[in-house]
Amino acid sequence: MARFSTPNPAGQSIYNPMQAENTGVDMHWWERSDLRYEGGSLRFAGIDPGEKADQAGTPLYLYSIARIRHNTRRLIGALEMTGTRHRVLYAMKSNRFAPILTAMAMDGMVGVDACSIGELALAISCGFPNRQVSFTATGLAAAEWERILAYPDVTVNCDSIGDIRKVAAIHPGRSIGIRVNPEIGIGYRQNPLLAYSGKGSFSKFGITPDVLPQAVSIARDLGLTVDGLHCHCGCGYLDDQLPAFEAIVQTMSRLAQELPGLRYLNLGGGLGIPLSPDDKPLSLGEWAGIIRRHCADAPYEIWIEPGDYLVKDAGLLVLEVTNVEEKCGRRVVWVNGGFNIHPEPVFYKLPVHPVPLATSAQLQLFTIAGNINEVADLWFENIGLPDYAPGDRIAFLNAGGYGASMSSNHCMRGLFHEVLIPDRDGANG
Repeated sequence: MARFSTPNPAGQSIYNPMQAENTGVDMHWWERSDLRYEGGSLRFAGIDPGEKADQAGTPLYLYSIARIRHNTRRLIGALEMTGTRHRVLYAMKSNRFAPILTAMAMDGMVGVDACSIGELALAISCGFPNRQVSFTATGLAAAEWERILAYPDVTVNCDSIGDIRKVAAIHPGRSIGIRVNPEIGIGYRQNPLLAYSGKGSFSKFGITPDVLPQAVSIARDLGLTVDGLHCHCGCGYLDDQLPAFEAIVQTMSRLAQELPGLRYLNLGGGLGIPLSPDDKPLSLGEWAGIIRRHCADAPYEIWIEPGDYLVKDAGLLVLEVTNVEEKCGRRVVWVNGGFNIHPEPVFYKLPVHPVPLATSAQLQLFTIAGNINEVADLWFENIGLPDYAPGDRIAFLNAGGYGASMSSNHCMRGLFHEVLIPDRDGANG
């Protein structure tokens, strides 16, 4: 008999298979052709994660280049429906593993969005031409701008009037974009921790529309050419947030119309993926329709900066069970990794859903705890999983973005392994 995913008292989802309609096959909300159980064992991108953990050790990040390519092609296909000239720039802060960047550069489907001189140098060393790199950051010192502006073909977006003045002093005559705060926030489930802007709320990012004419005037008076507008308003949005996305696009296209001669309008990233059983995939058709309504046949290019959308569901984190026992009335599983190697569940309340490496009919409620000496270091609370013993392993889904790239050496437990799984047969998942 099929078992259905139901909420538990902690508000999390109990891990249980769902019966696929009319197929007689047990399915899970996260399963797809390249991530599923086969013969009772988890398979990801054609491999057994447990076997790879035997070889590489844990904590272990596994990434699928086939899935990244599939996600990229899907997004480009949606942009083809917008009636615009367009460009995709991968937000490399989400995952800067060099083999991924090198594969992306060789594929030639995307450019790169960088936010530090280190990221810029890494992208170029991995094969991205300067002209395919867009740079947007905040709080830069003059010395950093000097190093960035040494790359004349890199597109730069200024986050503040102070940045405009620094660029003009270092590189008179340079073309720049201006980062706009359209005062509209957006993010996964309206999570305020993920919104980069909002009417009446403080944001350190960008220049508000009422100040934009002043910023443009200052740039031009200093001999700079403003040839682009940029915004990024939040992370992880799905269909429920598309009305906010439309308001952002409408605002940005109106501002672009007031600046003749623009080369690009960068709408940022933030496209989300399902992270919980009740999430539905973002409707790329509706998303593309919004861009088409406001930007079709525009004289400038539309640029998009996805990070998570390309890599998040292309990654698993495999951890090893170190202890299992009762504490304070709960059955607790400890694992050999904590929030320092994947901070999102603690920092942004974004789940990385745990799944067993093998199916089981017998489930118990567990709380999964990390190995960091901080009270917040819990991976998941009250989730139904098979019984565990030390040495067993747990896989955490959707770990391909903002995991390794945000990691730290807190408690000096920052060591982990990363492996990029090759595209063996072209299967997309």
